[in-house]
Amino acid sequence: MSWVIQATLSENIGVMKYEDVFLYISTLFLTKPVSDENITVIDKNFSGIPVRLYLPKRKSEKQRRAVIFLHGGVFVFGSCKTSTYDDLSRLTANRLDAVVLGIDYRLAPQYRFPTSFEDSVCVVKFFLQDKVLAEYGVDPARICIMGDSSGGSLATSVTQLLQNDPEYKDRIKAQALIYPGLQWIDTFLPSHREYEHGPILYREMIIKLACQYVTEDKALPQAALRNEHMPEESRHLFKFVNWSEFLPEKYKKNHVYTEPVLGKLNASYPALVDSRVSPLLASDSQLQNLPLTYILTCEHDLIRDDGLIYAKRLQNVGVRVTHDHIEKGVHGAMSFTRAPVFLHLGFKLMNKYISWLEKNL
Repeated sequence: MSWVIQATLSENIGVMKYEDVFLYISTLFLTKPVSDENITVIDKNFSGIPVRLYLPKRKSEKQRRAVIFLHGGVFVFGSCKTSTYDDLSRLTANRLDAVVLGIDYRLAPQYRFPTSFEDSVCVVKFFLQDKVLAEYGVDPARICIMGDSSGGSLATSVTQLLQNDPEYKDRIKAQALIYPGLQWIDTFLPSHREYEHGPILYREMIIKLACQYVTEDKALPQAALRNEHMPEESRHLFKFVNWSEFLPEKYKKNHVYTEPVLGKLNASYPALVDSRVSPLLASDSQLQNLPLTYILTCEHDLIRDDGLIYAKRLQNVGVRVTHDHIEKGVHGAMSFTRAPVFLHLGFKLMNKYISWLEKNL
């Protein structure tokens, strides 16, 4: 909550833009590529995009698994090099004896959609080259794309693209999505209403930041807060995110589904109807080709319902899905594993995710 207050005050008095406060705070937690007794850590560029590699030191007679990691931060802040993500990548590399590749895609508002998506695709395609996999001793049949929060959105959309591309089909064995944000078209899902004021995520904060990925126009976040931001021609897309159809009864509670008001916003933003921004907009025929999937959702999370809906839609089309739902979980728990905010829950979620990889990748 203090970040939100600081950002609001800074913008109101003209010291710093709202989104820049979050970016500044996240830079305080950046780490250097420090190797240890088990892992060699290297910062490199793949196709001009900064990446961080975690390479196990112990000798292996067989090729290793690999995890490609996309960090969260609402597309406007964060890095795979922040301290808690560095911890997670080291732990993953150690536990799995795996190569971990973190991608530092470019951020909004300096680089708006589709830059972060295109950066992510570019790095993944570079890494999937046979010569690159061979250089790092990676088994081409044991690669997972993983992301948390908005990184989960990127991991989802990148995987959708690759699995429906004949050149890359079946190059990704698994995707792991940790409390992912998967759609922007309906901002009145039950979880959006129940957790409007947190914990961790606040509805106004997330909408203000997320809209920076699309435009600097202040009209978009104001319309999105009222759920009046989608164009008239998007009506057919709402069947893909209709929570009254896809949510378990437990989470519908006493909420009543009402269609959003369409066509109120004068400006047109093509990104709003693009599945690269809202991967839940992919059709069933696009989803049925997807690989083995792990989805982790948390009860007390503004974007909880995105993951619940996606899990259901994937199951409906026959994709093999493991869905861990944490009843007392909060968004971003895996990022709160260091002082001053230390949650045992964060380690619990890490262990669930890495244990799934151990068994399935």
